[in-house]
Order: sequence, then structure tokens, then C-alpha cells
Amino acid sequence: MKKLLFIGALALLWGGNALAQKSETDTDALFIKKIHDQALSDGRCYEWLSDLCRVAPGRLAGSPAAAAAVDYTRFVLDTLGLSKVWLQECKVPYWVRGDKEQVRIVNSKKMGSVDLRCLALGNSIGTGPQGLTAEVIEVRSLNEVDSLGRKGVEGKIVFYNRPMDPRLTNTFAAYGGAVDQRGAGAARAGKYGAVGILVRSMTNRIDTIPHTGAMSYTPDVKPIPAIAISTADAELLSSILKEETARVYMRSTSRMLPEQITHNVIGEIRGSEFPDEIILVGGHLDSWDVAGGAHDDGAGCVHAMDVLRVLQRVGYQPKRTLRCVLFANEENGLVGGRTYAKVSNEKGEFHLAAIESDRGGFTPRGFTVDAEETVFADKFKQISAWLPLLEAYGLYIRKGGSGADIGPLKSQKGVLIGFEPDSQRYFDFHHTPIDNMDGVNKRELELGTATIASLVYLLDKYGIK
Repeated sequence: MKKLLFIGALALLWGGNALAQKSETDTDALFIKKIHDQALSDGRCYEWLSDLCRVAPGRLAGSPAAAAAVDYTRFVLDTLGLSKVWLQECKVPYWVRGDKEQVRIVNSKKMGSVDLRCLALGNSIGTGPQGLTAEVIEVRSLNEVDSLGRKGVEGKIVFYNRPMDPRLTNTFAAYGGAVDQRGAGAARAGKYGAVGILVRSMTNRIDTIPHTGAMSYTPDVKPIPAIAISTADAELLSSILKEETARVYMRSTSRMLPEQITHNVIGEIRGSEFPDEIILVGGHLDSWDVAGGAHDDGAGCVHAMDVLRVLQRVGYQPKRTLRCVLFANEENGLVGGRTYAKVSNEKGEFHLAAIESDRGGFTPRGFTVDAEETVFADKFKQISAWLPLLEAYGLYIRKGGSGADIGPLKSQKGVLIGFEPDSQRYFDFHHTPIDNMDGVNKRELELGTATIASLVYLLDKYGIK
């Protein structure tokens, strides 16, 4: 009889726990639905993004447009009734594009002289006001330049023409597999005496739109000018080189000016129970100088801002400190993220979690999770337990990277999370003159706010041990 009573008591206990867990899950599901209802019926992210792209297009760090973006976003955060809003000073590189770039195939036997659509790469030096003309050689990799050596490269323009791999459904993986030629191509070619480089734009699409992006030099190699050409023009130049030797004229007047002061823009809601545990949501405020910077990364900034507003509007009282950070200088220096982490470490802060939105404003697909190796397994297991609540919205939680600006926080041993929208169209807009509001869908953008706010709610309610 005692044994039966004991078993019965255990059954009641287990049953009670199961009912309690189901009740809590139901409560969370209802609250996440409430978050989505608010974001989709009364969102502000699209309106704010439109204003940001209008008042501060081309907001490259150090520029007047970047300063206007700081002023605008601080103003918006000041209207939200947060616990605190402030600016964090950063000293950033200031690169200017100068005159409209020119790249021209000169006196081709097949086609005569042909202008190619182009953009100088960020941080590149210029050619000088007269431009330069030289024979072009086509390569597919940095290693191929090494193989050619000084004998094959000296005095020539090196044309890097390795496409992003169209077989990869993860377009960020395809981008990562091709972008080394943009970032390091000038330093590698300059090492062997090249006079300049052309780079195929980083996109799977064949079109006439050139893509800019950052490149860098090495101290031991004389800098040479670097210009990207559109994928359609890369195909054309490659076809000509298969039939004849070609010469190209290139001209740019881009240059680096003295460093400037700009700011990270920060706002927070102070936590009621665990204020020293911070949950950060952020994007980068700077953009390339050729467009509005709507997807890269105005979308991430307005996501971060609207997450705090939506949680306020649904009456949520956070236990932990929720912080919105709009980082400066992600595009050509990462000074904003590094400055933020340095100051945070000096203050002894602890970021329980940091979420970065820097993949555009497209339909949400899920999150990728990263952390310091010794703590990753436990933290990932805890976050994965919330997957059933997010799967109802077509979302996943996977192991993966997080974001360039939150990466320096990894040493604090919190969890780093990357927000992942659908990536298939992102590189049609990335670093281009067409990254403007007409490429952003209002509902997709608002779904991003709802998705991130839902995860912030779960992180704050339950914490991560």
C-alpha cells in the first residue's frame, strides 16, 4: 500500500509539473503572438528607416551624413521614454570617393573603346587626376597572382574575376568564398608590381550594377588603386581577354582624410531584477556612400530601436537591462564595435546576450548562435529549448556566427546571436547604389522586429546560465 501511495504521489507530482510547464508554454506562446500583433499592426521600423535613408543617405563613418544619422537616431530614441540614451565617442577613418570613377577598355579590336560600370573600393587610393592605362590580366584567385609572380604581373592591371559560387544556397557562404579578392587583392597584386586592380562585384546576379566594399593594404606593399566593376562588365571583359590582349584606362580620385569623431548611439531600458545582466540588440549605423543604406544596415538599426518600443507597448517589464546599440564604422574599420566592447570590459559589464541584425530587412528565417567555446554547449542547449515557440513562425535556431560588431564581446562569455532573414536577394543590394527604400518590403521588415523581440522576451524572462 505504501508503495502504491508513493507511486501515486510521484504521478501527481509529474503530472503537476507537466501541467505547469504546458501552462507556462501557453503563456509564452500567447505573449509572442502579442508581440507579433503589435509589431505588425503598429510598427515604427519602416517609417524610421524611410526617414533615416532620406535625412542621412550615404552615411559613411566620419562624413556629414553619418553625423546626421547619429542626430536622427538619438532623437528617435529620446522620444521612446527609455531609462537612458547616450552617445559613445569613436575616432574613425574617413575615406572619400572623389570624382565619378572611370574604367574603359581602350581600342579593343573586337569592340573599340567600351566604358565599364564601376565603383572604387572603400579605403582605396586614387589613380591620380590623369588616370592610368595598362594591359589587363585576368586571374581567379590570390594564389594565381602568386603563381604569376613579378614576371607576369609587374606594370599590369590585375582583374580578379572569381564569381560567388551559385551552388551555395547560403549566399553569405558564397560571399565569404569570393570576397578575399576584394579585401586583399590590391595588396597581393601590388606585391608583384601591379599598377592597379579591377574586381568583379560580389553578387550572384549578372547585371550592370557595381558593388563597392572595403579593401585594405599591408604596410610592406606600395598601395595601388582598386575599382570594382559590375558582373555584366566582368563577363564582357573576360570574353574579350579570351580573344585578344586588352588595355584598360582607369581613373579615380578617392583618398583617405584625417580621422573624424563620430558616435555609437545607445539607449536602454533598465532591468528590474537583474540590471547588471545586459541583453543587447544592435545594427550598424554607417553605410556606403552610394545609396540610402536601407538593407545594409539601416534595417538592423530600426529593428533594434523598434524592439525596445514594441516590448514597451505590450506592457512588458524587463528583468534584465535591454540595450539598443547602433554601431559606428562597421563598413570600413569596425571601430564602433571594438570601442563598445573596450568600454564595456573596462566597466566590468556582462552581456548575457547580444543579437545583431546585419543581413537586411527580408523575411525572417531564424537565428544563428555563437559563444566562447567553454560555455557554448550549455547556452545553445538552453536556447534551443525555445525552438517550438519560434517554429510556429517558420523560424530555426542553429549553430553559426553572430555579427561583426558584437563579436568583440565574446570574451564576456555571454551568448552571441545573429538574426537571419532570407538571404537570396541580399547581395543584389549589398554595397550598391540601389540599396534604397524601394527595395524594402514593409511587412518583411516588421516581421524582423517581431522575431527579434520574441527572442529578447525569452532571453529576458528565463535568462541563460
